[in-house]
Amino acid sequence: MNASSQAGTSLLKNKVYMRVYSAYATATFGDWFDALAIQVLVGYRWHASPLMLALIPVSIALPGILLGSVAGVAADRVNKLKLMRMCDLLTALLTVLVLFAPNMVWLLPLLMLRAAISTLNVPAQQSMTRTMVREDQLLQATSLNGLVNQGSKIAGPLLGGFALSVLTPQWCILINACLRGCSYLLLLTVKKSEVEQVGTEGKGDQEEHVSLRTMWMEGWSFMLRSRLLLNTMLFGIVCSMAIQMIDFQFTSLFRVLAPSNESLLGWLVAASGGGAVFIIMVMNKMNRGTGYGWKLGTSYVLMGLSVGGLGLLQPGTSNISVLLLGFLLGIGNGIFIITFNYCLQKETPPHMTGRVFGIQSTILSGVMIGAPLLGGMLVQAAGPSRIFFNFGIVIALIGVLGILFGRVLWPVQKEKSDSSTEQPGKVKVMET
Repeated sequence: MNASSQAGTSLLKNKVYMRVYSAYATATFGDWFDALAIQVLVGYRWHASPLMLALIPVSIALPGILLGSVAGVAADRVNKLKLMRMCDLLTALLTVLVLFAPNMVWLLPLLMLRAAISTLNVPAQQSMTRTMVREDQLLQATSLNGLVNQGSKIAGPLLGGFALSVLTPQWCILINACLRGCSYLLLLTVKKSEVEQVGTEGKGDQEEHVSLRTMWMEGWSFMLRSRLLLNTMLFGIVCSMAIQMIDFQFTSLFRVLAPSNESLLGWLVAASGGGAVFIIMVMNKMNRGTGYGWKLGTSYVLMGLSVGGLGLLQPGTSNISVLLLGFLLGIGNGIFIITFNYCLQKETPPHMTGRVFGIQSTILSGVMIGAPLLGGMLVQAAGPSRIFFNFGIVIALIGVLGILFGRVLWPVQKEKSDSSTEQPGKVKVMET
């Protein structure tokens, strides 16, 4: 207990980490203003069809497929601080341009360009986190990152829903642009020498002389040889395919459930964020003795039950039902975020972190190309309620399989718990 408390205190006293963390929090908060506003703009104001709504995640995912692995290599090779500054500045400028998009023809290319910038930013942020904290603080750092992401789902949609009730979606988009600019200014307060001092541990000088192609191949080779990482990634892909089919169809569902209440979607996202924040705080105080399979499987079961429950709701349903299902969805999502990201960071050497998260971005972006389009066609043909119910069952069943076969998919977890305290750095390389 005392050791855990001391570790948490020292992490919060890490001034470099906290400034980078504050910049990340500012940018993430703005993103939730933006995401909700775009869905309301396209779904409620432009009255886009489910298939057209599905093109939004496709345009966001396509840059991840083309640039994900390259972005991971860049995050491991170039100055991460400069890369994050550049991403914030360009994202702010592109968000301003989104304000003037008159229709989907203009909106989709702008979202695609902005997603390309984010593809560079995510591996850089994850890799920078990995080098700024100690090995025993990884779970806490991952929890703090997840806490910001999920906490912004509460404040962002709540304030965004209020703003949408009195203003236009364009104002929410403008808020995102301003907050991205604030994130850029916060990163300007971080000195290059401070980051270099923290980030030099565990990274040899020979890394500078390795070609980009070699680093890219090394990242994929490491991923394919690591049984634990590979199974984690494959398990995430299977469920992501089901989730992504309906992820951007919440607008289609809520146009049926509450056609005159644009803010109800914001309440759902806020409740989901509340559930995620709650479970992240609980997990941050718990020991990580339970295996990856049980946690990932449980997260999918909870998300599946929530999605299926939303499919059973009828028009005019009470807000309480939506909030309870959203809270349950958030609990499942929070468990997944912490377990998945912690697994990738914990089982990856520091000099490989950027590449592994770049590969993850590429794979999950590939899923987002076909799955949303198929989901949009299914929703357009059969209606959102039926599709949500069916896919909720599928997601829950995948979670049950993860729980039942957890020891088969992640067999090294028990060995790792016995030996990680002695040679944590070597275990990560040898458990492949």
